[in-house]
Amino acid sequence: MKRIAIQGTLGSYHDIAAHKYFEGEEIELICCANFEDVFAAVKRDSQTIGMLAIENTIAGSLLHNNELLRQSGTQIIGEYKLRISHSFVCLPEEDWDDITEVNSHPIALMQCREFLAQHPKMKVVEGEDTALSAETIKRENLKGHAAICSKAAAERYGMKVLQEGVETNKHNFTRFLVVADPWQVDEIRRHPHPETNKASMVFTLPHTEGSLSQVLSILSFYSINLTKIQSLPIIGREWEYQFYVDVVFDNVLRYKQSIAAITPLTKELKILGEYADGKSNI
Repeated sequence: MKRIAIQGTLGSYHDIAAHKYFEGEEIELICCANFEDVFAAVKRDSQTIGMLAIENTIAGSLLHNNELLRQSGTQIIGEYKLRISHSFVCLPEEDWDDITEVNSHPIALMQCREFLAQHPKMKVVEGEDTALSAETIKRENLKGHAAICSKAAAERYGMKVLQEGVETNKHNFTRFLVVADPWQVDEIRRHPHPETNKASMVFTLPHTEGSLSQVLSILSFYSINLTKIQSLPIIGREWEYQFYVDVVFDNVLRYKQSIAAITPLTKELKILGEYADGKSNI
């Protein structure tokens, strides 16, 4: 049985993504209050695997998670892209006319802005997790409260679904990373897995003209496709940045050659993981 640390509670989107990624395998979820606790769980027990959201097609990157990943020393071993569909749920005995307050995670609330604008009399209150909002309403019998969460969370906690698909943009996907202790990566990968064709890395650059364009030109020369680049300021070093980069490739040798070529141009280059490009779950 695999132990998977996730942010959030049972019925959360992390829960759904974990079961989708490890479909057909027996897993035990370790539910964590925040992403720091996910990495702490992996550090405490090297057999534990972590799963965390890293970016959303609407809300963008979870910048703090990039930094947590770099500092943790864990390795990315896979990814999963989950279609996010939010439901508006309440206590079984209540209905639309009873709702005065809606609770959910701030990103979920942001993704349902148009729906919430249609119900201006409802007070919007941010919570730490979508599924936890539903669970709390049911456990404490909070009349007049509704939650925005997954349909799976509504079913788990016995909530009534008033409306499905309340997200503004139906092309709403979250990309989740699967991370592990680097000493356990080979053991985990003994099981069947798709061919490695994607990598994530982080590096800094000298504060000189054209330093980034030189790196990008080399990646292009080796036919390495850049799928993401995110810059974060380096605390205490004014106007210097770390660059978090994702690339995909169809030739491992050319990828290795490109890394060797850009290494002398960068500072503190670190490969965060080499893994299989996760396909979108429609």
